[in-house]
Amino acid sequence: MATIENSKPVQFSHPAEEMFARILDFYGVVWQYEPRTFDLERNEKGKVKLAFSPDFYLPDQDLFVELTTLRPQLATIKNKKLRLMNELYPDIKIKLMKRRDIRDLLIKYGLYEETKDYHGREAQRGD
Repeated sequence: MATIENSKPVQFSHPAEEMFARILDFYGVVWQYEPRTFDLERNEKGKVKLAFSPDFYLPDQDLFVELTTLRPQLATIKNKKLRLMNELYPDIKIKLMKRRDIRDLLIKYGLYEETKDYHGREAQRGD
């Protein structure tokens, strides 16, 4: 059972997110999935042209967590979003967990074997 603040079923966009949620649940860490969207850029008419919804929010730590399985050379947009987040919302704590961080975490908690099918092109879906 998910340790989330609301009881709506969660539809994760990537298997790594589901595995991360399972680890949080195991340790009783309260979490929310994509609870907030931050406006990052607006056009000349004031319409939002770039926004960012971090994957998880851990309310007890007041921390947003963004997971990425993108290879470094493909992560330009995500890095731009994180840079803008830090500039526009300096009081918001956010941690980026990169591909290696996620793999190491899954190995540590015995979940890596379950995600082997999602490497390569499959790993890029949902990012």
